[in-house]
Amino acid sequence: MAFFDDLCRFGPGGSDRLSRDEALAYCARLTSGHYENFSVVTWLTPREHRPALQSIYAFCRWSDDLGDEVGDALRSLELLSWWRGELRAMYQAQARHPVMIALSETVEHYGIPIEPFDRLISAFEQDQTVSEYLTFEQLLDYCTRSANPVGHLVLYVASAVAPENVRLADATCTALQLTNFWQDVARDLAIGRIYLPREDRSRFGYSESDLRSLHFTPAFSGLLKFEIERTRNLFAEGRALVSRIPRALAVDVELFSRGGLAILDAIEARGFDVLSGRPSLSRWTKVRLFARAVAALGMASIQLIVSRRGTRAGAGREQSYSDAVDPDR
Repeated sequence: MAFFDDLCRFGPGGSDRLSRDEALAYCARLTSGHYENFSVVTWLTPREHRPALQSIYAFCRWSDDLGDEVGDALRSLELLSWWRGELRAMYQAQARHPVMIALSETVEHYGIPIEPFDRLISAFEQDQTVSEYLTFEQLLDYCTRSANPVGHLVLYVASAVAPENVRLADATCTALQLTNFWQDVARDLAIGRIYLPREDRSRFGYSESDLRSLHFTPAFSGLLKFEIERTRNLFAEGRALVSRIPRALAVDVELFSRGGLAILDAIEARGFDVLSGRPSLSRWTKVRLFARAVAALGMASIQLIVSRRGTRAGAGREQSYSDAVDPDR
C-alpha cells in the first residue's frame, strides 16, 4: 500500500530525504492521486497558489492516513505525536519530511500560524479515543478541529482572513464535513466510528442494533433527511463567502459548495439509503457543476478561463471542461 511505503521512507526512522523540488512534486502527486468528491486543485486554480494548496492537502492527507490507515489506535496516537513534532520542527526552520519541506514555503509566503495545522492533528487524535457522538453540538465541536481549520488555511492563501470570512468559511467547511459523514455512514461504521448523533437516532427511533446491521428503515430515512436539511442550511449560511474572496479562488470555493450540495441531492435521490451503497458524483455531473460554478461568477471568470486556455493551447495542449475539473487526469 502506498501509504505504508511512504511511512517506511519518510516516517519515524525513515532515512529518505527529498530536495525542495522533489518535495513539491511529491505533494502534487499526492494531491492528484487520492479520491475526493472534487479535486482540491483544478485547472482554474491560479498557478501561483497551486503549490501552497497542494502542500496543505498533503499535510491533511498524511494526518488523515496516520489516523485512519494504521489500524491501531495507540500506534496512531504515537505517529500523530511524531507528526506534530515534525510540524513544530518545520516552524523552527528544521523541516525534514517532504510535506513539511513543501509546506514551509507556504507558511512563510502566506504568513500562516501553526494553530490551524495543530488543530487538525488534534482532530485525528480525537478519532482514536472518541468513536461516537452523543449530541449534534459535540459533533459541531469536533468539526471546529477536523474541518474548519482547512477553511482558515484557504483564507490565508487567498489573503482574505477577516472575522466575517472566517465565520462563513466555518459554516461551509462544517457543512462539507457533515456531508461526508452522511455519505459515509457505512464506511465509518466499518472502522468503528458513528457520527450520527445518538440524540438524533433516539429522536427518530433508529436503534443502534439497526445501525450496526446496516438495516435501512423509515426511521433511518427520516433521520438522514433531518441531518441533510440542517447541513443544507449551513451551506446556505456560508454561501456569501464566494463573493468576498478573490475571484480566481472563488471558483474553487463555489465548486466545493456546489459539489457538497450535489452529494446531498444524490443521497436524497436514493431515498436517503446510504447503508446499501455510497452516493457519489459521476464525472459528467462534476463537469456540469463546474460549468455552473463558473457561470455563477460571471463573465470575468469566463474570460479568465479563456485566457488560460489560450496560454495552454499555445503550449500545445487543449483542455476540456472535463480536464478543468481534474487537471491531473
